[in-house]
Amino acid sequence: MPADSGAAEAAAILRAGGLVALPTETVYGLGANALDAPAVARIFAAKARPSFDPLISHLAEAAELEKLVGTVPAAVAVLAERFWPGPLTLIVDRPSVIPPIVTSGLETMAVRVPDHAATRELIAAAGVPVAAPSANRFGQLSPTRAEHVVAGLGAAVDVVLDGGPTRCGIESTIVDARGDRPVVLRLGALPVESLQEAVGPVLVRPGSSGQPVAPGTLAAHYAPRTRLRLATDVEPSDGGAARRGFLGFRGAPVGDWAAVEVLSSRGDLTEAAARLFDALHRLDGAGVDEILVEPVPEVGVGRAINDRLRRAAATWT
Repeated sequence: MPADSGAAEAAAILRAGGLVALPTETVYGLGANALDAPAVARIFAAKARPSFDPLISHLAEAAELEKLVGTVPAAVAVLAERFWPGPLTLIVDRPSVIPPIVTSGLETMAVRVPDHAATRELIAAAGVPVAAPSANRFGQLSPTRAEHVVAGLGAAVDVVLDGGPTRCGIESTIVDARGDRPVVLRLGALPVESLQEAVGPVLVRPGSSGQPVAPGTLAAHYAPRTRLRLATDVEPSDGGAARRGFLGFRGAPVGDWAAVEVLSSRGDLTEAAARLFDALHRLDGAGVDEILVEPVPEVGVGRAINDRLRRAAATWT
């Protein structure tokens, strides 16, 4: 149903323990009442998500953070004030009202306020924080359109709110700012440079071994069903037996490619991020044997794009 007119019905579904796929500025999320452990368990089952991978909880307004968790560290408060609503997830201590299943047993929780008016209206109408990882099967491409959710999860979701294509196109940046120096645990739609302008130097430690300390930080993730590999010096396709697709930043190399997607012909990294998963979904459905992807410049949101491409390639290596 349309996101701008379905908030009341979707809120009732959330309160009753149901699952709602909801749009945000980053990607579509699969939401459940974060205070309802059985409802949250339905997220893990629908996504086939391992229980050790924690979820992000979403609030309607930044002012709700202190009501939920109590006093927050100064740097957390500064970042929330500066970037919420927006594509920033902050790590805080888990309050007792949040069941451990939401945080995969960790004593910390990930939380953010999405920059999507209809979804904030939904959360406010539900009257509860909403746990919502990306609305896709675990490890596969993130959904940036409602049709991606329907194709990937189908009847496992009670309702899909259609808010059109997402604006950012990649997930939120995750930061732990509880200590002396903020640490970026997952690169995302909010560039590191913007964080540094707000709070000074930050550490960047994306990736996880063993149990993740934040959502979306496993080394292999965000992958299409078609084999994907990174290519810095790409040899042209010769039109032989292997049908290859190509994902380029500003264009494609000469050759007989079975399918080509270009992220931004004008070299705009923000546009490239917004198009990333949508382009990969199309290549994944093009019937090719392999997808070659060209890294983008390693600056700004380009760092997060390359992070997603490296994790997708790692799934196939």
